[in-house]
Amino acid sequence: MAFRVMLRLEIEPGTAADFEQAWLTGTDAVTGHPANLGQSLSREPDGTYVIISDWVDEPRFREFEESPAHLEHRATLHPFRKGGSFHVLEILHSIEGKAAVDAS
Repeated sequence: MAFRVMLRLEIEPGTAADFEQAWLTGTDAVTGHPANLGQSLSREPDGTYVIISDWVDEPRFREFEESPAHLEHRATLHPFRKGGSFHVLEILHSIEGKAAVDAS
């Protein structure tokens, strides 16, 4: 179905607004790639950020991962990062909820 990348980021204290702006400014490096299905930024109650990015498949994501656009975007976000983790998942099934169906 699709390939999902989830990045959890612990950021340096006091940098949340600047981090969010840097992410928003540079997200076209990700969403502008022809194999990207979309991306979102969330924040957990403890302040940890979660970036979720969906791709048509893993090979196309891996190709993007080494691209100059991605390396530049990652370098822009790196100064904010204090820790985190990287996870990849294969989406097996996806069922739209009522709100998504009604909006169609």
